[in-house]
Parts: sequence; structure tokens; C-alpha cells
Amino acid sequence: MADPKNLACQSCGFVGLSSDSDGYFYCDRCGAQAEDFIETGVADEDFVDKGFGGGAVYVASLSRRVGGSQSNIKPEPLSQPEFATPNSNLFWNSLTQNIDNEATPIKKEEEFYEADVDGPTGPADFGGSVKVKPTFEDYYNEIRIRYVLGLQYMIQFQCEALVREFKVSPLICGLAGTIWMRFVACSAVFDDDWADHTIQNSEMERTDEPEDHKRQKYRDEPHNMYGQRAVMIWYRSLRKRIPLSCSLGVSFLACHIAREAILPTDIVKWSLEGKVPYFAAFVEIEKCIGRPSSACPISSRIMFGPSQALPFQKLESLAAIIAQSIGLDLPPVNFYAIASRYLQKLCLPTEKILPHACRISEWSMPPGLWLSTNELRLPTRVCVMSILIVAIRILYNIHGFGVWEKSLSSHGDSSSTSNHIGQLDPMFDSEMLDDAGEASGSPCQDADDLGTNYYRHSSQVQKSKLDAAELLRKLEARYKEIANTYEYSKDLPTYLQYCKDVAFAGLEPSFEDHDEEKLIEEFWDFYQNEKDSEPSEDFEEGHRAFNQKRLRDEGLASHISIDNKRIRDEGRVSGPSSDDGTSHADESRPRLGGDKNSESNDQASAETLQSEAIRRLKLDMEENRFYYIPPRVKIKRLDYLHYVRKKDEGAYTYAAHADYYILLRACARVAQLDIRIMHTGVLSLEKRLAWLENRIDHCLHLTPPNVSCQFCSDIAPEHADDDSIGLSNLNI
Repeated sequence: MADPKNLACQSCGFVGLSSDSDGYFYCDRCGAQAEDFIETGVADEDFVDKGFGGGAVYVASLSRRVGGSQSNIKPEPLSQPEFATPNSNLFWNSLTQNIDNEATPIKKEEEFYEADVDGPTGPADFGGSVKVKPTFEDYYNEIRIRYVLGLQYMIQFQCEALVREFKVSPLICGLAGTIWMRFVACSAVFDDDWADHTIQNSEMERTDEPEDHKRQKYRDEPHNMYGQRAVMIWYRSLRKRIPLSCSLGVSFLACHIAREAILPTDIVKWSLEGKVPYFAAFVEIEKCIGRPSSACPISSRIMFGPSQALPFQKLESLAAIIAQSIGLDLPPVNFYAIASRYLQKLCLPTEKILPHACRISEWSMPPGLWLSTNELRLPTRVCVMSILIVAIRILYNIHGFGVWEKSLSSHGDSSSTSNHIGQLDPMFDSEMLDDAGEASGSPCQDADDLGTNYYRHSSQVQKSKLDAAELLRKLEARYKEIANTYEYSKDLPTYLQYCKDVAFAGLEPSFEDHDEEKLIEEFWDFYQNEKDSEPSEDFEEGHRAFNQKRLRDEGLASHISIDNKRIRDEGRVSGPSSDDGTSHADESRPRLGGDKNSESNDQASAETLQSEAIRRLKLDMEENRFYYIPPRVKIKRLDYLHYVRKKDEGAYTYAAHADYYILLRACARVAQLDIRIMHTGVLSLEKRLAWLENRIDHCLHLTPPNVSCQFCSDIAPEHADDDSIGLSNLNI
């Protein structure tokens, strides 16, 4: 017998075969089995040479069993699924029409009979049936079609959930099918040479010399020259060209084209909650396409189970990349619908703010309303919310006039209040204050260069100031109420159900243990009976004591404000008053002195409450690298106020008045954005609006040049003796 190391493989031509424990020889490069060579494992004394009929002596105890102790795995052919849309049938036919012509499906066991011979004529073991091994083409065809078909089912489930649960237009089903077919065609995973190129690229990635690999496991599968499984190489190539997150990208892109008010934050949140099938979709996918066959030895959990959630911004850029790859021109986001959602969530009057915001959007048409492939660009919802903030500032005159500070105390003295809040923050840079107060996009229209007091202009902005005070109260209340929480976190039963359906979907005990199930039920009943009893009350008391200790640690100012407020309320209730609400201060002189003391206590209490509120706001602003600017005192202009940002020790610092910060903070929480990113988007929009105003003003003041055209120039031509249009013949 020739040396196997010098024999060539019949599949790839590589020289060098190695034997395995089953008696067959395999190629060291591709793993193909040599058909002409077998290791007998028979001693010389047991080999009988009788000419043509010679052979080895049969020993029953040394007979080799096909497949060992493993059960025979029969390949299951993929059946054509039932699709929800007509475009899906077209997609399936377009995917399978080339596969049937190029690749042979996995052959089942067949018995060949002839007319004159009874029984099978092909070789077979007497003890059982022959296990047909998948070919090289069977492996990559099965993996490819199973992966693509599973992702198509995932997109179908997501669109159905959006239509059923969130009342999205059914139009997205047809749009998603068309987008998916074009995207798969552009990915080139169904090219003829895709499998070979993928194997070659995996070999080119390594620079070391290949070594001889003796494969005990997965020896029937094809491998590259470095011993890596071709199945996993093809699977990783599919995950790279068509990631699982593309299913969410296609669904979101279909909603965007259908002009639905669906945001990336909605898609990601619903996928995490399990309302949109993504993390647990492999369970339903396996029910539709069946369990993996021997040609695709990858479980459905590994193939269709995402490892992590998709970020908000990544989903938006992924949708833009899909649209760009298929040559699809996208419209801007539906500003009207998204802005309406935001205003309703903020509890603001839509009929008053939305028309002005739509005018700003249509006039400026900022590029931030279009999806971008750049993941580092500001999201589209930043641009939408920035337009709303600019419109609210214009309508409610929020330009640093101290509306929020004035609303803190309605009984305090105006002059004392103005002097108190007019003091600069010691941590705040005066140069930044000048930049924030002076930077205005348009020239000064109504300026008081001598520096008039703010309250002198109160009659001009009184109506807007009252509206702004009510607006800021609503925004403060909504900021405390809005919480971006997930539905599964509201109670323990909901969370356990979420873990069963989404987090650990498809996992079951390895064996049935009735005692364990009974113990779980007993623990659950105990929890249901004891959750509202004494332990929870003790926990609440401990939590209340902890909060009281935290309040004591904050300082003496809070206790003083509470005591003063109690004294003020008692004095207000005990003090006599007439029907019209006026106090009888002239009945006795001691009562007059008591009223004066009560008024002084009220004034001190109001100042303390105001100082405490401003202190809390400053702390909140410092956490976000914002500096508090006191209300404007010397007002030089009453038009739109622009803010700036500066770099301080390598990081940006921001300056803002309390009115603007409260508005910015509430809008950032509704849009699920960082407040600094929200502020950056507002600055970018304001810069664009100022540029447009300057360009328009420049164009309006342009003087047209002297032209020779007699219709465009006001200067008559030199030789114009005759009236070309016959004006002299007109009778007036």
C-alpha cells in the first residue's frame, strides 16, 4: 500500500492524507474522505490469500459499526413557508430559482431496483440504513438559505407586531418586503463564488504556515487549510454582510418611508420589552423552518439570537446605510407627527406651538431632518426638538428675563428679589455672561444703552411673562413625572414573565422534576401572600428614616424654610380678614404689630424658599456642566437671546438662564437625550437660522448692476428715438 502522505486528494488536489480512528483517510486541507483507500486493521496471519476470492477472516467482535452509538440524523428538507404578502412569494422564488439549478439537495436513502432482480442492488450494511453525508455544496447552500429565510421571518414578525400592537399602517409590510429583497440582492451572498471566496479570504487573513490537524470532532465537515470549520466561516460571513440588526433597520426604514411617527427609541425599547420580536424571535423562526439539519449544524438560538441590544443612533444610521445600498432616496422625517407626539408628552398646547414650529421647519429645512449614514451625527429627533424649543422661546419670550425666579415668591418685594437673584455666581465667569447676554442674531432694534431696569420693561412683556410662568410650572412638573422605564420593571410578576418569554426563551429543564416545580409554586404563593404585609411596612419606615437623615445632612437651611413656611401658614390662617379678603389691621395697635411681624416672617420665608430653589437648580446644572446665569438686569435688546459654549480645560462648559435650562431639561428627557447634546442641537439650529436671516437681509439690500437689456435696466438706450411699443399712440 502506498504512503498516504504522498497521495493526492480527489476533491482539492492537495497532497497528503491522514488516517482517523474509523479506518478512513481524510484530506489534510479540505477534510474530504478518500474513497479508494481504507485501513483494514487486520493482522497478517488473519489475511487469507486465495487468489481472486482472498480476504480477511471475519470476526464479529471486531466489526465496525457505522456512526458509532449515535443515532442516524435524517436531513429535513425546507418547505416553502406561507408568506403574508405577495412580494414575499416573489422573493422566495427569486432566491431558490438559482439554487435548484446549481446545487443538488441532500439525498435521502434510496433503494435501487432492477426489473429482474429482487431486493436492493446498492451496497448497504445489514444492520441498518446508510447515512448519506452532505456534500460541500449542501453545507453552504443549507446555511445560506436558512439564515436568509430566518431573517425574513423575523422582519415579517416585527411588521406584524407593529401593525397589531401599535396601530402602524399595514403598508409597511409590503415596503419591508421590497426593501429586504433588494438588500439581499445587493449583499451578494447568493453569488456563485461566494462560498469559495469566503474560504479563501479566511485563509488569507492568516500569515503563518498551515499545520497538520488531526480532527477527531467535526471530521465530516469541510475545513480550510488551517483546520477551521467552513460552516462557522460561512456563518460569520453572513452575520457580517447581513447582521441580525438589519431586521430592525428594515422595519424602521419601512415605517420611515410610510411617514409613520415611529422613532428609533421606540423600536429599540419595544424590542427590549419583547413587544417587537427580536431577542426571542428564534423560537418562532424554528417553528416555521424546522430544526437544523445535518448540513447546518448550528442551533437556531446561536444563528438568530442577538448578543446585545442595538443603540438608538446605530439603528438610525443602519437604516440610512440600507437605503443607500439599494439606491433609495429618503424623505425627511415626518416633522408634524413627531412634533405632535413630543408636545402631547410635554402637556403643552399643540394648536398654539405646532403651526409656528412647522413654519420654522419648512422655511429653514435643516439637514438634520434626514437620516444619515454617519453614526456620530446628531439624531433626527434632536433637530425636531430643537425646532420646538426655538418656537417655544419665541412664543413665550424666554430670553433670560427671570420669569422662573419671579414665580418663586409672589409676596416678596420686587426690589429685594431683583437684588438677590442679580448677584453673580462666584463659580461663573463674567466673560461668559457677557457673551451670553450680548450674542444676538439680529441687530439691536430696541436698545436702552443706559441700562434700564428689567421691571421698567415689564409692561411690554407682561403677557408673555405670565404665559411663560405657567409654561415653566408645567415643564417642571412633567420633568419629575416623565420616567423612561421599561414595562417589565413595574413589578416582580411582570419581570418573571419577561424572563420566561424573552430573556430565557426556549430554555427548559433538562429533566422533569415535579418536586422542584412544586417547590417553586409554594415559594410563589408565599410571595403573593406576604408581599403586602409587615416586612414591606418596615422597609418603608426604614426608607423614610433614610430620607430624613439625608435631609438633615443637606443643611440647616431646609429646616428653617419648613419652619418659616409653617409659621407663615399659621399666621395667615389665624389672622382675621373681612369678606373681601382685607385684614382688619386698624382694630387694635398690638394686632398691627403682629401683622408687621407676620409680613416680615413671610418675606424672610419667601427669600429662604427662593434661595433653596435656586441652590437646588444650581446643583442640577453643575451636574451637567452648566453654569447658572442670574436674570438680566441691564437689558440692551428685547429680541432673541443666543447662548454660547466655551472650552474649559479641554471640556465644553455651558451657560444658561434658569428659564431656558428648565425648558431644555424637560425636552431632553422627553427625547431621551443628554441635555448637552440637546443644547448643542439648539445652538446649531440657531446658527443656521441666523445665517439665513443674514443672507436674506443681504439679498434684499443688493443693488442690481447696470445691464444692457432694455427690459431689465432703468437707463434708456442711447439711440431710442422711436417708441418701440407705441406708447405715443395710446389715448389716455
